[in-house]
Amino acid sequence: MNRQTYFNFIEERLSFLAYRIEMRGGLNILDLNLHSENFYLHFFNLLFGWELQNLNEVKENAPGIDLVDATNKIIVQVSATATSQKIESALAKDLSGYKGYDFKFIAISKDAAALRTKTFLNPHNLRFSPNEDIYDMKSLLKIISSLDIDLLDKVYEFLKKEIKHEPDPEKIELNLATIINILSREDWSQTVMGFETVPYDPEIKISYNQLDTTRVLIDDYKIHYHRIDKIYSDFDKQGVNKSLSILNGIRREYLSLGAKVSPDQCFFSIIDKVKQIVLDSANYIAIPDEELVLCVEILVVDAFIRCKIFKNPSGDTDART
Repeated sequence: MNRQTYFNFIEERLSFLAYRIEMRGGLNILDLNLHSENFYLHFFNLLFGWELQNLNEVKENAPGIDLVDATNKIIVQVSATATSQKIESALAKDLSGYKGYDFKFIAISKDAAALRTKTFLNPHNLRFSPNEDIYDMKSLLKIISSLDIDLLDKVYEFLKKEIKHEPDPEKIELNLATIINILSREDWSQTVMGFETVPYDPEIKISYNQLDTTRVLIDDYKIHYHRIDKIYSDFDKQGVNKSLSILNGIRREYLSLGAKVSPDQCFFSIIDKVKQIVLDSANYIAIPDEELVLCVEILVVDAFIRCKIFKNPSGDTDART
């Protein structure tokens, strides 16, 4: 379905931009913040039919606001900071020349949901409804998801040109990275009720392989076996050998280590190697490191439960058999 393809692409590109702004801002590299003013100028003009201009091109160092639409009487502040103080500071500037204008606030990298429930000092009585006039990534994506297909197509084409996000030519797309992208959208904090174990006792395999330290990790994540199985089943509908290629890739990392290290060291080394493979793949969509580690650990534990790594006391090569 084109709608889903367009939305997934748009969500990925906007999320990529927000993530990079956040990361570079933490390093005090602010070039993307400046470029984002013009990006959102054209993006919002396309999305809402506005006629925004960069105010710095009209009036250098304009106070409190970045973009202005004189036709529709709209002024906009674009910011990587999403706080009440930031909004009130903008509203407190000399905006007397914009009487009767709507004030809009765009949080380009942070969640601004909490700000929509607050009230703000508005000394120039600009038209400003926090619930409707404060935008962030989530609120924009909600709007985009309901666009008619023609406008959705235009937004898709705009983002293809604006945020190319070209992969490193030395990188290749991997099924492993795709499944990590899928897993990153799951809520792994949910308790699995009535977990039905695989056709053998994982505790026996843990003891047999002398996995003392990693026992806790396996016990924590083995409950997700059937959720991973469902995700793999859906993934395999996209083509043959999809999940098998992932499991065999994890198995190769295990076999390459052999008896070089202790069983616990082997387990953690597999996690580190799989994580690096994901990071080096062209189709990996960046997520916080701790979330990536969580997803990789769940996948490696699942490979252990399926007997793709470490010896199975019963002699079966795959738990599903």
